[in-house]
Amino acid sequence: MEKLIITIAPTGNVPTKELNPNTPVTSDEIVDTVAKCRELGAAIAHLHVRDENGEPTSERGLFKEVVDKIHAKKLDIITQLSTGARGGGNTSEWRSQMLDLNIEMASLATGSSNFPGSVNANSPELIQYLINTMKQNGVKPEIEAFDMGMIDNARYLLKKGILTGSLHFNLVMNVPGSISGTPRNLIHMVESLPQDSTWSVTAIGKAHVPLLTMAIAMGGNVRTGLEDVLEISKGVPASNEMLMERVVGIAKAVGRGIATPDEARKILSL
Repeated sequence: MEKLIITIAPTGNVPTKELNPNTPVTSDEIVDTVAKCRELGAAIAHLHVRDENGEPTSERGLFKEVVDKIHAKKLDIITQLSTGARGGGNTSEWRSQMLDLNIEMASLATGSSNFPGSVNANSPELIQYLINTMKQNGVKPEIEAFDMGMIDNARYLLKKGILTGSLHFNLVMNVPGSISGTPRNLIHMVESLPQDSTWSVTAIGKAHVPLLTMAIAMGGNVRTGLEDVLEISKGVPASNEMLMERVVGIAKAVGRGIATPDEARKILSL
């Protein structure tokens, strides 16, 4: 098997200091967490930012602050920015405003789905706009598939030449309202990917450890972090560092080496 690419998702849109005091919210907290997780084996940092009120936003200036601080620390980690629907606005321009920064990857949902309290809305026009903007800026999309329809649409966009090259998927499972986090569903999603695709698994809540373990054993890659799970065990708040250490331990038990950022770049054709 190829080495395991671990993505750290330290902040997300949902966690707060009240839900988990270890949640990094300010730019300094986020960058400090990324640095610690890089030391532990993370190759990719999946980044969200918050405004002065702690609310999710896609504000370019706040993303720039985080990205610049990562580069200033000379961290070799791959920076991947979120273009998700919870970033405070849903126009193409708002969702894409950070894509001209000095980054290598960005998230791309190829369809709409439900979150617990809102709609993850991604119109065909918005999807194509994001793809085109990523192409213009040399940013590789990570296709966020919350259900099978998003994989099918990615295959369609690849056939039409709108998506090009080898695709990388993040299979996001167990979000209430989207595909449930079962082994059968994971196998079905992986078997449905376009040929030569690379893939990673994000599993929310109780599905986190079982599905990440399964993905590691299957030869896929994984994401961990407080965006996806708030407790290390029932009633015990997690930290991003704890979650990284657990994934590295699972990988060692399975016999997978951990990819450096440069090794991940080769695997992902960045």
